[in-house]
Amino acid sequence: MTNQVIDIVYLISSALVIFGIKKLNSPDTARAGNLFSTLAIFLAVVVTLLNKEIVQFHTILIGVAIGSAIGVVFARTVKMTQMPEMIAMLNGFGSISSALIGITEFYRTFPNPSGFDITAIVLSAIVGTSTFSGSIIAYAKLRELMTGKAILYKFQHPLNLLMFLAIIGFSIYLPYHPESNVSFIMINILSLVLGVTLVLPIGGADMPVVIALHNSYSGIAVLVTGFLFNNNVLIIIGSLVGSSGMILTYIMCKGMNRSVINVMFGAVATDNTPRTTDGQPARRSAVKEYSIEDAITVLQNCRSLIVVPGYGLAAAQAQHAVRELGDLLEERGVSVKYAIHPVAGRMPGHMNVLLAEANVPYPQLYDMDEINGEFSKTDVSLVIGANDVVNPAAKNSPSSPIYGMPILDVESTKTVIVLKRSMNPGFAGIENELFERQNTMMVFGDAKKTVNEFIKGIKE
Repeated sequence: MTNQVIDIVYLISSALVIFGIKKLNSPDTARAGNLFSTLAIFLAVVVTLLNKEIVQFHTILIGVAIGSAIGVVFARTVKMTQMPEMIAMLNGFGSISSALIGITEFYRTFPNPSGFDITAIVLSAIVGTSTFSGSIIAYAKLRELMTGKAILYKFQHPLNLLMFLAIIGFSIYLPYHPESNVSFIMINILSLVLGVTLVLPIGGADMPVVIALHNSYSGIAVLVTGFLFNNNVLIIIGSLVGSSGMILTYIMCKGMNRSVINVMFGAVATDNTPRTTDGQPARRSAVKEYSIEDAITVLQNCRSLIVVPGYGLAAAQAQHAVRELGDLLEERGVSVKYAIHPVAGRMPGHMNVLLAEANVPYPQLYDMDEINGEFSKTDVSLVIGANDVVNPAAKNSPSSPIYGMPILDVESTKTVIVLKRSMNPGFAGIENELFERQNTMMVFGDAKKTVNEFIKGIKE
């Protein structure tokens, strides 16, 4: 197969990826978008195997077979509630693949790689290894294999800065001395350690931003690999993933009213001690607890309902029960809507994915800006596991760690029913003012069991 034909197929594959990403904008077309993107990658792999420069491609076929088998197993066994850590791991796998290709290319051309190649190899090593190790830490935090709290230690920032400067120094030195095997090894080791030390101080609730950022980094790693091999499809797809990841990171940070620098180095919530909005240790609020029967009575008499999902919904796997409750109330003439905060859950779009899995109609899902004006006109808001994204302190308390963060205006609803397992605070480590409001009904317990009790009570 000629290079011209290969380039044409690569161009078609790139166009299919772009079309597939466009389709991912809506849950109604997301499945088709996935299929188009998968077809694009399949075409790219096939045409690469037919490249006349590849004499023996049995190793690639073995890799394709193993990777496909692993993908099928993951697709069948990984639950929707486990998707955040799955995405974190996939970001790591993609990045380390690019880094390993760069390492292989370095030693293949050692000790006389070209100046352009050594630059691309170094960039691949830095981005790939640091993203891989950082993604592993993100996975461990999300999987609760380690604490999700920010892990701090003395001289943290100076040590990170020292490692970063050392990496830059070795990277400048290596192109002038490509035979320096030690410099290349140090770049990889320091990048691997830096990826860990950068993510350790980030709390679990900031993982949506970290996942989006690592997704962008993995795209950049692919882009660099594309330049290394002059491969158009890798350059185009890497650029798409890198840029879209950056855009998503910006959206996540905007939803939290924080910068990427603040997320990476701010270390919000460094301990488990609840705090008041003035930063002092807090006593537990005297919230008023209501029974399931009380909440059922309110739901039976409402004419409009807004469901506000949070990570507690995912943890309890209550999405199907919530959809059933929504369907039941709609049959009784109740208007049902779902309010989605940009950073609700533990990955970008986490709540959208969960509700889509439960076949909640997409027109019922509203972004924060679309729904905020509706709360004051609504009879009941049902908050399931959400915490900081509905905390009025973000608007009322300038000394609060979350002050200025855009939130859902749940407190303006006539009645707010909050489902929580306990009074544990959110990532900011402060109590939620919403729980103390006169129009708030706190119902404690497992969200899935509670919602099923709601369904049973309304039917009876």
